[in-house]
Amino acid sequence: MSRDKFHRIILPLKDKLFRLAWSIVRDSAEAEDIVQDMFVKLWSKIDEWDNIENLEAYCFRATKNLALDRMESLEIRKTENISPELESSTFTDRVTPFNKLEETERYTLLYNCIDQLPEKQKMVFQLREIEGMSYREIADTLQMSEEMVKVSLFRARGRLKKQLSGRRE
Repeated sequence: MSRDKFHRIILPLKDKLFRLAWSIVRDSAEAEDIVQDMFVKLWSKIDEWDNIENLEAYCFRATKNLALDRMESLEIRKTENISPELESSTFTDRVTPFNKLEETERYTLLYNCIDQLPEKQKMVFQLREIEGMSYREIADTLQMSEEMVKVSLFRARGRLKKQLSGRRE
């Protein structure tokens, strides 16, 4: 039963957990290590899985906590030029170097703006807009009310809109 849960529920979260860890540490190798560490810790608690109400939320919370701990212990410096492995939004047969550069600059600008958000707003924005989680899932993951999730998301969107519109002028 537990191995089945691991393959059915936990392993499919690997990419989402990686993106969450990367959004905190901004280093692909560190993010991979964090996800792997989370899987190892979770596997070591296999007997306790039936006591965990929402295993998916638990995984996101554990990944977030491990990433924040890693940030503190290693004092990783965020860099502007690293971007995660993102799928191209350009669906043409010809992707020119200019298109790739433009896309990279867009992602860099967006992630720099997201980095300037307060921690709670950054996490809510990441989980809702990038990972596509519901308000309830975010509330469970971050251990906050759905109303606070909505308020944080509203404020994050407002700040991002203000930051991005200010940079265009």
